Amino acid sequence: MADPRGFLKHDREVAARRPIDERINDWQEVYPGGPGKALLPIISNQASRCMDCGIPFCHQGCPLGNLIPEWNDLVYRNDWNVALDRLHATNNFPEFTGRLCPAPCETACVVGINQPPVTIKNVEVAIADRGWDNRSVKPQLPEWHTNNTVAVIGSGPAGLAAAQQLTREGHTVAVYERADAPGGLLRYGIPEFKMEKAVLDRRLRQMRNEGTIFRNNVNVGVDITGDELMKRYDAVVIATGSTVARDLPIPGRQLGGIHQAMEFLPQANRVALGEEVPDQIVATDKDVVIIGGGDTGADCLGTSLRQHARSITQLEIMPRPTEDRPDNQPWPTYPMIYRVSSAHEEGGERVYAVSTSEFVGDEDGNVRALRLSEVEMVDGKFTPVEGTERELPAQLVLLAMGFTGPERDGLVEEFGLELDARGNIARTEHYETSTPGVFVCGDAGRGQSLIVWAIAEGRSCAAGVDWYLTGDTKLPKPILPTERSLVV
Repeated sequence: MADPRGFLKHDREVAARRPIDERINDWQEVYPGGPGKALLPIISNQASRCMDCGIPFCHQGCPLGNLIPEWNDLVYRNDWNVALDRLHATNNFPEFTGRLCPAPCETACVVGINQPPVTIKNVEVAIADRGWDNRSVKPQLPEWHTNNTVAVIGSGPAGLAAAQQLTREGHTVAVYERADAPGGLLRYGIPEFKMEKAVLDRRLRQMRNEGTIFRNNVNVGVDITGDELMKRYDAVVIATGSTVARDLPIPGRQLGGIHQAMEFLPQANRVALGEEVPDQIVATDKDVVIIGGGDTGADCLGTSLRQHARSITQLEIMPRPTEDRPDNQPWPTYPMIYRVSSAHEEGGERVYAVSTSEFVGDEDGNVRALRLSEVEMVDGKFTPVEGTERELPAQLVLLAMGFTGPERDGLVEEFGLELDARGNIARTEHYETSTPGVFVCGDAGRGQSLIVWAIAEGRSCAAGVDWYLTGDTKLPKPILPTERSLVV
């Protein structure tokens, strides 16, 4: 372990962010030089806070089972290369999770029972970024090549994790992506200020050097049929994510200026990278209202600030969470508490316990305001509070209320896939769908979830595919079932 008394000597510190008035005028990451470098002056002290807890509940909190105490100890002892090896043993993309994961490992940290927990996420990204900086991250070529071929549909974190694991096992893997570049939401959904795309591109270069093939601008189910894909490959992995956005079908929804977050964010990302986007949706000089209080809403907030919106209001139907753990969410569970992201630090107003009943338009058919009221829970339903209705000016409304599942048209129909009760693609415990040889992982099978779950599912799915192709696997997965009953 690290310093046995480290958690008694040192308080929790996190990486310092750039000044707000500086960072809202560019698209660079909010940490100077990236979060890994920003933490280096205090990294040893923070790693030393990882105590000899006996049972590391951080493992329980992390879907990947990251070996957190091991690499904390190694960082404290300045053994960075071994720390990187232990980090990569369970996580293909720690530079992604270290930037984007909400860190359920930290809420399960034993130190966190009565003090601020260890800065696990910051240490993780520091290890990963340092590994890239000193060129310790290298392609891992397979020892031999099998005669098996695998198509992975979708290049988000789940698809990339599955592809990398299978490539390293010697299978020939082609990743199909309907966009013009791989990465999925990592590329076009996550703003630059949260993760610069150079971070994604360097990992994609590693994967290409390992032998993974990327086929962009190919929409499976449109440009190539599912039947053609199944004839061409020995196995298919669907990792298309949960992409059907939840809508708000209330009066005035047809008005101009009301958009889904995933219409707005990809355009802003492209422009931030120097591309031209005709008729771009922009927040400049507008009153912006974001409906949805989650991470996607925060991304819309930070993006609107950088586009110099006149005002920004983020609405959430749930009551404002408490600052501390609720009594019904004890350690080591992941609590629903009030959290402040980097975007929330920068500006905008957050309004809780409100519901929108109508969008109000102007004479040109564009939204000019929305009508909302406070709500309270009555008999399990959100009920408007009488006398609280009001109008909120808005020339741009962004819907960031989450996603309901994978797209049904095209892909699901092409492969003849069954859906579960939640509308996700049904699968066995080893990720095989109702169609033999077709597997699913990530949000398409699990439902909307965290990036860390997507990577964990991609890794586990790869083990299922490897087992299907070869009758055995050395890839890590807790359970490899022998019965192929669908989990519905």
